[in-house]
Amino acid sequence: MNVYDFDGTLYDGDCMVDLYKYCLKRRPYILVVFPSQFRAWYRFRKGKIDHRAMKQKYYRFFRFFDMEKMSRKFWDDNQDKVFEWYKDLHRDDDLVISASPFFHVKEICSRLGIKNVIASDVDPVTGQCLGPNCRDEEKVRRFREEFGDAKVDCFYSDSDHDAPMARLAEKAFMVKDGEILDWKLDG
Repeated sequence: MNVYDFDGTLYDGDCMVDLYKYCLKRRPYILVVFPSQFRAWYRFRKGKIDHRAMKQKYYRFFRFFDMEKMSRKFWDDNQDKVFEWYKDLHRDDDLVISASPFFHVKEICSRLGIKNVIASDVDPVTGQCLGPNCRDEEKVRRFREEFGDAKVDCFYSDSDHDAPMARLAEKAFMVKDGEILDWKLDG
């Protein structure tokens, strides 16, 4: 099994930032929630709230849209931002594990032929986080919960935050600007 982070790894950018911009172009009035989003980001950076609380404020713009429908439209227009190299590496048992919301990542993974997806459980209507944000050690916990002691042949990510997941793999790769590099893990 090969395992991939999504944002910055398979996708050139952050799909939630891009989805926000996509929605903003269609309904600029969603900026009404920007002050609370910015406050949450600032409080997160200062260590006053956790990542999950910050994300819930960020996802407040969901209430202005049918997000599952908007996700499909977004991927219609942005599927080409998935790095081309993935087509050559695709295997039937691939897994994408991402901090982005499941409903959004699952849509593009279905289009790419990726059946296995683990991502943050976020209500597409309310923007409420229904579980922990799927990042750092949470990725390992969720992987073990779903796949037990399954062997990870290769792991791909763009972030050192994914080192816990990378340590499960026989081989780990760092993706920088779409280029795949060997990942030299510490310890």
